[in-house]
Amino acid sequence: MPTHIISPDQPLTLADLATVLAEGRPVVLGDDAKARLGACYDYLHQRLAHDNSPIYGINTGFGSLYNVSIAPEARTQLQVNLMMSHACGTGAEVPGNLVRLMLLLKAQSLSYGHSGVQVATAQRLLDMYNREMLPVVYEQGSLGASGDLAPLAHLCLPLLGLGEVRYQGYRLSAADAMSLFSWSPLALQAKEGLALLNGTQFMLAYAVDGVLRAQRLAAAADVIGALSTEAFGGGTDPFSEGLHRIRPHAGQVLVARRLRELLAGSELQTYPRLAVQDPYSFRCQPQVHGASRDALAYVAQVVETECNSVTDNPNIFPDDDQILSGGNFHGQPLALALDHLALAVAELGSISERRTFQLISGQRGLPTYLVVEPGLNSGLMIPQYTAASIVSQNKQLCTPASADSIVSSNGQEDHVSMGANAATKARRVVENVEQVLGIELLTAVQALAFRRPGRTSAALEQVVEAFRAEVPFVGPDRLLYPDLHRAAAFVRKFDWP
Repeated sequence: MPTHIISPDQPLTLADLATVLAEGRPVVLGDDAKARLGACYDYLHQRLAHDNSPIYGINTGFGSLYNVSIAPEARTQLQVNLMMSHACGTGAEVPGNLVRLMLLLKAQSLSYGHSGVQVATAQRLLDMYNREMLPVVYEQGSLGASGDLAPLAHLCLPLLGLGEVRYQGYRLSAADAMSLFSWSPLALQAKEGLALLNGTQFMLAYAVDGVLRAQRLAAAADVIGALSTEAFGGGTDPFSEGLHRIRPHAGQVLVARRLRELLAGSELQTYPRLAVQDPYSFRCQPQVHGASRDALAYVAQVVETECNSVTDNPNIFPDDDQILSGGNFHGQPLALALDHLALAVAELGSISERRTFQLISGQRGLPTYLVVEPGLNSGLMIPQYTAASIVSQNKQLCTPASADSIVSSNGQEDHVSMGANAATKARRVVENVEQVLGIELLTAVQALAFRRPGRTSAALEQVVEAFRAEVPFVGPDRLLYPDLHRAAAFVRKFDWP
């Protein structure tokens, strides 16, 4: 299997990450990364050997305790104390795939050689990544500024032989798990604890995962929307190239073209039109789906930039003989982007639920609730309720986390991003919309059966065939929740055209 090499001179793209994660590629530090790490570490310790001037978090306390001087012999204990005292996470455990991504992203950020850590520290993070020894990390506890302190403390405790990990299905103490590979706890040196805890890798892992899933959802929404258009007896005039040439938003133009291509060759499009105009949820797909795509493009740009950034504090510049305190740990870029991600994805779900509603409402020759003998059978009545409930919850989840800030650290940290809350909310919205689109897909394919023997395009018929292999036609009433779950799984996993 190919190995992914972390190189500070080679930008890490979302496409790279998608491939590395999907294929389970091992990750190693490149020689250039090791050289930068070593040079920065040596510079820091040479400077500390002959300069006692205050350097935040290295020979001072943290946060509002920045004015407390730390003796040279206590600097190592200072870093250990930081790791232990900041591991205050609560709530649900972070999913394992995101914890693994956090390990990779933290090593990537350290690799640029501005953090003062040992090569061995970055290497241990990757050892855990490659062995899938995943620290137990909790969702709640980060304010999204001064770094994702609590989550990153839990992520890095195992470097010291502390905390817990999940390994091969077991929850173990970190010390016991490390003994399986004869790993010794690391002895953190000056600044290393601070470098590990200051950073945005918690919210960034959620953002990477969210963008990749949202991009899949955008592709799925176009295909499912095209199927619904066919099933509803909708027309293709609203997708005509000329309409979008005169309002050329990039996402809108792209979606209109995709819909034209998806519907090309459809027999159903040769039938007489059933109405002069279609409802907005069909007619305005290019405008709505397209706006979400444009928003996701912005989010992807922010996330990719963050993947190639140094986000701890202070930062060390050996070539310039400088150690600078700043605010690169502040999560505001990600907080705003994650709130934007949630809104963009929620709108894909909102318009999807409206198409589902139209399809079951007994219009255009379709039976009410898309079932034979409505009354005796309720058919697809309640899946629309479920979609409506989820869409309503998404509206609540889309309240922006980034609009909030709470003063912390005795007033020293007086503006925070709440990006971690934006991250967990955005993930919930993505999961919700996977289900909403699954419900629309179930509904559209069911409705299409009532248009037979008419056929849609070859591309869409392939989707119908693949879906029917997972979810059969709904005849008389049956238990539907397994179908809903399978439909959501299909949306997540199918290779959308």
